[in-house]
Amino acid sequence: MTQSFDIVVVGTGVAGTAIARGCRAAGLSVAIVDELPYGGTCQLRGCDPKKVLRAAVEPVSGMEQLEELGIFGAPVTPDWRSMMAFKRRFTDPVTPGKEAAFAEAGIAKFHGTARFADPDTLMVGDTVLKGGHFALAAGSRPADLPIDGAELLLHSDGFMALDTLPRRIVLVGGGYIAMEFAHIAVRAGAEVTMLQRGERLLDGFDPDLVDLLVERTHDMPVDIRVGTAATAIERVGEGYRVHADQEGRALRFESDLVVHAAGRAPNLDGLDLQAGGVAFGKRGIEVDDHLRSVSNPRVFAAGDAAASGMPLTPKASHDAAVVVANLTRGGHSRRVDYTAMPSVVFSLPPLARVGLLEEEALHQGLGFRVNHAVTDGWFSAKRLNETCSGHKVLIEEGTGRILGAHLVGPHADEVINLFALAIRHGITAEGLAETPYSYPTSGSDVASMV
Repeated sequence: MTQSFDIVVVGTGVAGTAIARGCRAAGLSVAIVDELPYGGTCQLRGCDPKKVLRAAVEPVSGMEQLEELGIFGAPVTPDWRSMMAFKRRFTDPVTPGKEAAFAEAGIAKFHGTARFADPDTLMVGDTVLKGGHFALAAGSRPADLPIDGAELLLHSDGFMALDTLPRRIVLVGGGYIAMEFAHIAVRAGAEVTMLQRGERLLDGFDPDLVDLLVERTHDMPVDIRVGTAATAIERVGEGYRVHADQEGRALRFESDLVVHAAGRAPNLDGLDLQAGGVAFGKRGIEVDDHLRSVSNPRVFAAGDAAASGMPLTPKASHDAAVVVANLTRGGHSRRVDYTAMPSVVFSLPPLARVGLLEEEALHQGLGFRVNHAVTDGWFSAKRLNETCSGHKVLIEEGTGRILGAHLVGPHADEVINLFALAIRHGITAEGLAETPYSYPTSGSDVASMV
């Protein structure tokens, strides 16, 4: 069977859904395809369920900190099964809700793996989909790990669907996924070990603030091993043995579960992009600044599928708006603008950044001053007995522009948005300092950071 549409969208996550609905609202005929349940990684297997699980363990963290002051008595451990039931209240309605919304909007739905047959044809099983244009927003998948026994790893998707929490967990990786899972699991009662191949955790965030968070994570306690590469995993009875190399020294770790937390890659393998004449690389589909494929003008890419910007949900939303504009108002109507795209590690406490790192600003030859302080003595941290709190703000000499902001501590995930607003819209350090803020709040700390 052959069917033709103005737009064929691959992926039902944040970017794919917005593209499909935006194009349909503009009067175009639209089809959407997904090989997984409709909803995408963020809503079903990533950002949203992770934040729900984090919410369940936040009270534990807070009580532990205040217990040191004699405010609480015996420690409390959340019930993992109840946490999973709470999470499913958010995830279970997503797929039927998406299915119904697409049907109501008149968007044709297809389930299965989409693959190119030629530059203007997609196949979904035996169904042929002809498209005036294609929008590829297939999201990401766990990156391949060259480890013997890698098939024994539980992927991040599976971690957030565990019926029970094992007593001992090894996390392979040292990025934001590993850090967030560590903070959730240890607060829920597990013994957690992190194995990071590199010498530092959380590459891409300010190293001074990362050091504060790592120290806090050690104290939780999480066993963090940097410079330690997992080399093999084997099944031993009901558990696992992880073999690792630390500067030539062989190490072994016994565990009840080993989790792949070492990053993700664009989910493009099944698309047969070569048949579609779509150029791609390790970071995704090669696109211009209108998000059009550099090799097939019928194809646009968005979100994690596009080799542009950081793999973040706000980026996917921005990409979708760009693609919709270029599909409905002409292919060169809007360019991407990733200025002030915030990124957050939802640990306890959170770590956040927006704009340039010190190293990046120096590399660009910019003149700037750095406001850097450890702020565990500030009211916003001290009232919670939070010992991990600090900031680093880069301010351009002469103009007062905010070049970058880096935060760790209570509500850093919210306060970073104020700096994103300032960078995006040119609010200077003086403008931030003069702004009246509600007090006492973490937001009011901004005036003292600049």
